[in-house]
Amino acid sequence: MARSSRTTTEVNAGSMADIAFLLLIFFLVTTTIASDKGIYVQLPPKKEDQEEVKLNQRNVFNILINSKDQLLVEDEPMDLPELKEAVKEFVTNNGEDPKSSESPDKAVVSLKADRGTSYETYIAILDDLKLAYNELRAESLGITLEQYLNLDGKENEEDKDMLDRARDAFPYQVSDAEPTDINKVLNQ
Repeated sequence: MARSSRTTTEVNAGSMADIAFLLLIFFLVTTTIASDKGIYVQLPPKKEDQEEVKLNQRNVFNILINSKDQLLVEDEPMDLPELKEAVKEFVTNNGEDPKSSESPDKAVVSLKADRGTSYETYIAILDDLKLAYNELRAESLGITLEQYLNLDGKENEEDKDMLDRARDAFPYQVSDAEPTDINKVLNQ
């Protein structure tokens, strides 16, 4: 028996690296990478630029959140669903109750969280504060909350005027204090 000689076929892989590189470039260029948007917060000016503001304690609505996500509002425990109405009542007091704000433009909501506070609770409280102010602004314009939220101040001059009036009537003044370990402070 004679052996037949087989020829081995080779695959030319010289251009495989080029193809892989082109595919990599294609996917890098066409892929969109989702980025976290975060929360829009206007930061205060630098410390040396700040002037000390004296506030009447009557005009400050204090909210503390501990590491167990419990609220202490004006030194009283409160559940999250009650917070929005309490803020609205405080802001719209207009000097009637001596323990609440003198007027909406002087009312300041002070929010202080513990370092152990969950993000979910913190964001829920910020959402409730924003909702309270949006509801007050909508009521001041005599429209529904949905109509207020749909106002377009960039395209429509009439809407811009309405938004400016509402913001002047109820300025969003929320002081977000630096987080501390509130549980340690309370236990001293």
